[in-house]
This record gives sequence, C-alpha cells and structure tokens, in this order.
Amino acid sequence: MKASKIYYAVLVLCSLMFSISCTKLDENLYSELTDAGDSKSVSDLLTSAYSTLNGPYQQDNRWCLEEITTDEAIAPTRGGDWDDNGIHRALHLHLWNSDNSYMLNTFNGLGNAIFQASNVLRFDASDQQKAEAKFIRALAMFDMLDLWGQTPYRDNLDDFKTLPSVLSGQDAIDFLVKDLNDALTALPDADDAYEAYEANKNAARVLLMKIYLNKGAFLNRAAPTFSKEDMNQVITLAKAITASGKYSISKPGHYFDNFAPNNDKISTENIFTLYNENGVRGGSVDRTWNTVAHYNMLPGGWNGWATLSDFYDKFQPTDERRGIYYEYPADTTNNRKAGYHRQNVGFFAGQQYNWNNDQPLMARNPSTAPLVFTAEVTLRTSGATLETAGIRPMKYAYDYSSVGQKNNDWVVYRYADVILMEAEAILRGGDGTAAEALGLVNDIRTNRGIAKLTSLTLDDLLDERGRELYWEGWRRQDLIRFGKFLDAWQEKPADASPNTLLFALPAQQVASNPNLTQNPGF
Repeated sequence: MKASKIYYAVLVLCSLMFSISCTKLDENLYSELTDAGDSKSVSDLLTSAYSTLNGPYQQDNRWCLEEITTDEAIAPTRGGDWDDNGIHRALHLHLWNSDNSYMLNTFNGLGNAIFQASNVLRFDASDQQKAEAKFIRALAMFDMLDLWGQTPYRDNLDDFKTLPSVLSGQDAIDFLVKDLNDALTALPDADDAYEAYEANKNAARVLLMKIYLNKGAFLNRAAPTFSKEDMNQVITLAKAITASGKYSISKPGHYFDNFAPNNDKISTENIFTLYNENGVRGGSVDRTWNTVAHYNMLPGGWNGWATLSDFYDKFQPTDERRGIYYEYPADTTNNRKAGYHRQNVGFFAGQQYNWNNDQPLMARNPSTAPLVFTAEVTLRTSGATLETAGIRPMKYAYDYSSVGQKNNDWVVYRYADVILMEAEAILRGGDGTAAEALGLVNDIRTNRGIAKLTSLTLDDLLDERGRELYWEGWRRQDLIRFGKFLDAWQEKPADASPNTLLFALPAQQVASNPNLTQNPGF
C-alpha cells in the first residue's frame, strides 16, 4: 500500500464557483469556503486541489473529449445501451453542440481544479506548496486552452463580484510559461524521496514541453507552424528530464508496469500520476475496465467502448503494447495461479476466456454464442453484433486484490512521451539530426519487441505516438498538431468545417460569464 505524504480532507465546493457570476448564494458558499480554509491545513487544501483532477482525467470527461473524438476510440450504441441521447455518437462524428454534457462536466471539473489550486495560494503555504498549486493550476488551464482555446482565470479570490477574466492565445501561453517557470524554482527534484503523484520539476518540464510543442497549433489550429526557438525549448527540456537520471524506457515485457496496481513502485517511466489508494483517496480508475469489458468477463463490465480496426492494424503482432499475458501480484485469478496465462492487458480481440477455468466465454444473449470480439464495429450495433462488435483496449491491469477503489495510479505524464516529443521537435526544425530523432524512436520500439524503423517521417511519428500512448488522453491533441483531426476515418466522414478544432463552450458558462466568447460555429 502507498504511504501518502499529505493528509486527505474533503473540501466541499461548488464546481461552478470558479466561473459563475456573483449571487447571494455564491457569497454564502464563498464564506463557508473561507471559514474552511482558515480551519484546515494548507496540506488539506493542496490535497483537495490534486483530487479535483480525478474527475476530468480517469477515463472520463476530458478523456472522452480527447479520445472518443478520434480514430482510437468509439463508444457504439449497443441496442438500447450506450445511447445517452446520442452524446457519444456526436463526439465521434464531430457533431457536438454547446449542450454536450461531457463538455460541461470537463469545463466545470477543470475550472474547479483551477479554483482550488489558486485557493492554496491565499493561505500561508510554503514555497513548495505554492509551486505545486501553480503546477496543478497550469495543468488544468493548459487543458482548457487545448479544448476551448480560452481559459477563465480569477486573479482575485476575495472579490466574487468581479467575473473571471479570460485568457487566450499568446496571453494564455505567456501566463502558463511564467507560472511554470516560477514554480520550477521551488518544486522538488526527482530524488529518492520523490513520488510521481506529487508535482515535481520534471512534471513541470513535461508540461512546458507540451506548451511549446503545441503553441503553433493553439495559435492557428487550421495551419500550425513550429518555430525553431520553440522546438529547441522542447529539446532542452527533454534533455534536462533525461539528465535527471530518474527514468528509463520500460524493459521488454514490462510496458504494462506503468499501469499496474503497484505502478507507483515498479514503473521506470511515470513522471506525474494521479494518486489512487483504496480506503484513502483516488478516482475511478476501474472505469478503464468497466467501460470496455463484457458482462461475462472477470469481473463483468458494461460492454461499451472499443477501438477501430484501422487503428488496431497499426500494431505488429509482436508489439507487446498490442497485448500480452502480464504477470502481476494483484492478479488473484487462476490465469496466474493455475498458469493459464491468457492475455490480460492490451487489445482484446477474438475468443475470450474465463480466467478461473480457462474455458471459452459465451455471450449473454444468446448464451449459446461464443464471446468473440470482432474487428468490425459501427456507431450503432444490433442483433448478433450487439455484444461482440469491437476490439476492447484495456491498458490498466485489473486490481483483483482490492475491493472498491483500485490502486493503479492514473498516468498523466511518462518518459516515453518525453522521448517522442523530443524526436518530433527535431523533425520540426529543432537542433538535432534525423538520425538522432530516429534513434530516439527506435529505442522505444526495441523495448516493445518490434523492429527498428529505417527512416522517420512525421506520419511515422504520429503512428508511433498512437501505438505508445493509446487511450492515455493525447490522441485528439496529436491529430490537431499533425493536421489530421479533420480527416475522415472509420465511422466518421471528413469534417465540413474547421470549427470542430475547438469544442463548444457550455451554454451555461457563456450565459453566466460574458467575458467568455462562444467558439465559431456554435
């Protein structure tokens, strides 16, 4: 079990409080918050700020916006299940509007994280606590900028009669870069006392890398440009992370160490994670299983989401990221104890098996039909394909040893992403050679069990990012940066307008804060 370095306390907040206009109710809520802040330690407030990230990230809300809108993920309607008034189809088809609940929940969740992180700065926090709060705030603001092109920011938390200002474009980028560089001076190093679920210097460096790498796309999504200066910033930050000596690409057979129930102990790659510990605190990491697993699997899931066959076909059969039997202590099934060794992580395709008796699983209705996951999947499934359509990605090894909250920490940043961003920055004009970029990518491929590439293009790199980082919440951002997000793919035609490069601001937020400007087309 993990030993948390900070105590957990629940800080009751209204998630809309960050951006709504002032009313008597707001003033009452704020008064209660101030009283709570005076009576609780700054550590409690900081822990609450960390915890607000769980909702947007752990295969929910933000994750859905970044993945179901891409060629990596699909949430098909299965008869009467998973219809949800067409919300998932709208995401995949890029037909969303300002009433989409995923957008509202993500906006509120990220806004709440910004507010709670800023609230830490109001009290007598240490320099490190202030730096951690600034990192959390920058992380949430970066995601708002990515998703909507603008982010509310409240400079004065003592005056709720003044609406939050809104940062966008270069102003938002400058704010984030300054805040992160200020935080870097006080954030802890990645030393022996460091835990990946605590903000640290290398986590801030990764976020800065993402800002510089995506800057051209944030300023012009339809036609991104990449300056040599920005790309060199990415490369310099990557080299600093490597020089810290804390990380290495997982050894062959150990890719899934990064997502295991004890990944806080065994991962050699994880730079920043979200803390999950049964009985202490955490999010809903078990959604990674529930949303994709069939009812009759162990444990039974909700028989929902899948990947697309064209994306699955990007993997070579020997690529361990595609799926392996992964041995880990929290697997208490006979798959491990009796040595069945059926695949238990990665992409589940074809006939599925019972991990307690090694017998082929059957569907639920009809119960005489073998449970065979097929490559073919459509936005609406019915009849014989209702339960079996779609290959199911399961990246986090299921924690059978825990009843309730699972102990797998949710991965936000890891070292392989750093290496791939460094290679991309070189290809986009930063200092370095094509051979150096190729070597960086091949170092990862070798440890994943596949042959080295002989050359490297940007298209090759996008595919490699897909294989390495699938279902980690980066695909939409990558597709926009590489100019592919408006393209057609399975179950989605080409976008008729570039307006979908941004999401619609939630109607409620636009109505309550006139400083927000609804994005074009919505």
